[in-house]
Amino acid sequence: MAENNRAVRKLKEKFAASILDVAEFRGEVTVTVAKGSILEILSFLKQSLQYNQLTDLTAVDYLGKKAERFMVVYQLLSIPNKDRLRIKTAVSESVCSIPTATQVWATANWLEREVFDLFGITFDGHPDLRRILMTDDWVGHPLRKDYPLQGPDREPYKGRLS
Repeated sequence: MAENNRAVRKLKEKFAASILDVAEFRGEVTVTVAKGSILEILSFLKQSLQYNQLTDLTAVDYLGKKAERFMVVYQLLSIPNKDRLRIKTAVSESVCSIPTATQVWATANWLEREVFDLFGITFDGHPDLRRILMTDDWVGHPLRKDYPLQGPDREPYKGRLS
C-alpha cells in the first residue's frame, strides 16, 4: 500500500538510488533514505510535494543492534494534501553528524538542538548548535543507551532525599 503513496512514487522516480527502504505500518509510511541525499530529498518534499511542516525531528539509538548506531527521524506533514510522511536516515557513531535542515524548515533549529543535546548528533551548518535542555556544563548525552542511568558521576538519588 505504501507503494501507492504519491510521495513515495515521486521519491522513487527522482531519487531511486537514495531510497533504501519503504515501509508501512498502521497506515503510517516511512521512507529510509541515504544520509548523503537527505537535504535534497527534504527540499524536494517541501518544494515539490507540499510537505510544508516539519512536525518533529528526533533520533533513535540502536546501540549494538545495527551497523549504524543512530537513526535521525523527520516527521513531515503536508497540510494541503492532508498527508503525513516519516523520513529516516542512518547516522554512524564514528561520523556522528548530518547536514542541518534549518534552511528547509526554520523549526528544525530547536528540534536539531534537542537531538544534539540528548543524543550528541551534530548538525553541520546549524546556525546555533548548543545545548537546549541540559546545562552547558553537563557531561554526555542522556538519551544514548550507554549513558549512566543516574547521570555522570552521580550516586543514586544524591541530593534528592532529605
